[in-house]
Amino acid sequence: MKKAVLFDLDGTLIDTAADFIRIIQAMCQAENKPIIHADAIREQVSEGARAMLQLAYPDISPQDEKFNRYRQRFLDEYAENIAVESQLFSGMSVLLDALERKNIPWGIVTNKPRDLSERLLHALQLDTRCAVLVCPEDVKHTKPDPEPMFLAAKYLKIQPQDIIYVGDHPRDIDAGRAAHMYTILAAYGYLPHADKDDLNAWQANAIVHNVETLTQEIFQHV
Repeated sequence: MKKAVLFDLDGTLIDTAADFIRIIQAMCQAENKPIIHADAIREQVSEGARAMLQLAYPDISPQDEKFNRYRQRFLDEYAENIAVESQLFSGMSVLLDALERKNIPWGIVTNKPRDLSERLLHALQLDTRCAVLVCPEDVKHTKPDPEPMFLAAKYLKIQPQDIIYVGDHPRDIDAGRAAHMYTILAAYGYLPHADKDDLNAWQANAIVHNVETLTQEIFQHV
């Protein structure tokens, strides 16, 4: 039986897309640029701020100083208003409560910077419940490398093979598999468009399309 559950953050544990969409579209509107469709932004959330901003500023190189100013403006706005619309995915609160009742620790392994991750968890009152938080600053190699997964397991004092990892990006599943964790693909998340057609190619141990099914899958193994 598995002894802990780890989640990716954006698009797996917390539905954060609405806040990114709000900021990107406001930046477009302020400069009289075409408003980027919400779905297009949502598909780029897992790729980070640069990918989302490239939708709005396709004519500016990410290496350009002007692009960096837009990126900093975006990050400052997000940090100040990080959870206006962000919330746990529907059904996730029930899942976390059930894990805690069974004394199954849960935590997060994310490529989101620590400052933003901690701000988000604090805003949603999850910071004191989360057993471990591993961010890019904590490791030399981020996902898809398994280093963050091994570090989380070390903090939890649980063998990696006794942990479930849930994520919505190929790098999540790759990292989990490389660490010999039981991997679950959260197909309800922010899947990259190019990877939507053949989810089996990700080679996750299981695929779920909503949190209710995720809950059932987890509790078959804990």
